[in-house]
Amino acid sequence: MTTATPGGDEVTGPANDQSTAGAQEQAPLDFDTSKPNIARVYDFLLGGKDNFAADRVVGDQIKLVLPQVHLGVQAQRAVLRRAIRYLVIEAGIRQLIDIGSGLPTAGNVHEVAHAIDPQVRVVYTDNDPVVLAHARALLANNPTTTVADGDLLQPEQLLKQPVLRHLIDLDRPVGLLLCGIMHYLNDQEDPGGIIARLMALLPSGSHVFLHHLVKAGTPGEEAAEAALRKGIGRGTFRTPDQVAAFLTGLDLVPPGVVRVPDWRPDPDDHPSDDPVLNLAVAALARKP
Repeated sequence: MTTATPGGDEVTGPANDQSTAGAQEQAPLDFDTSKPNIARVYDFLLGGKDNFAADRVVGDQIKLVLPQVHLGVQAQRAVLRRAIRYLVIEAGIRQLIDIGSGLPTAGNVHEVAHAIDPQVRVVYTDNDPVVLAHARALLANNPTTTVADGDLLQPEQLLKQPVLRHLIDLDRPVGLLLCGIMHYLNDQEDPGGIIARLMALLPSGSHVFLHHLVKAGTPGEEAAEAALRKGIGRGTFRTPDQVAAFLTGLDLVPPGVVRVPDWRPDPDDHPSDDPVLNLAVAALARKP
């Protein structure tokens, strides 16, 4: 699963052709397909079918300035899998919360975790109706995994939801996944403060995994940021130091805040040297 726009706000964009069949089947009857959403834009960039014309317009604008953007999206999926394996195998975490989970794709969080231990409990949270419909259908008969309708901008309410609390024991360590979501919070929404508020509700030994778009001097990055802001009204590329500051007070797990391909790569990884892979960092931190 990928990510969704926080706060539930979607900005109207152009739509000039029919919705794809996959997305149309899952959309509520009163759903406005003219409003793009980052979860469905990501689905389009991954080659999925659960997106609408407005989402493809934004995706095409990003691909125009970053032709290899799919490499970055694939790298995001890969580093998330590595983080899950670390959390379950090395940190011994048995509860995962994926905030802004987005649309299902290959290697979902619960699939990666359950390949290691089928008893790991996973809760996805999102606020996009198409995402929620997909996830509920996918997880209907899964006793250890569920989805909750939640807003990242209201962290206390999000973690208090009965659906989430049914599976997650907040007295035991939790792995919090913020993969590709915090760069959609504007500075005035205090993304660092949001993370601090979330972690304040979790016990010692909990971890937070963070993937964030960054300023790297890569050709096309400013235009890509502008395309996101124009298309969905959000998108802030920050410096690695700014991202690291979001984790103040937590213990960084080595190798710290690094380029996505450099975060605990698998032995057989052979990442591309395309500069698009410089546009995001990953980090994992533990609450002491």
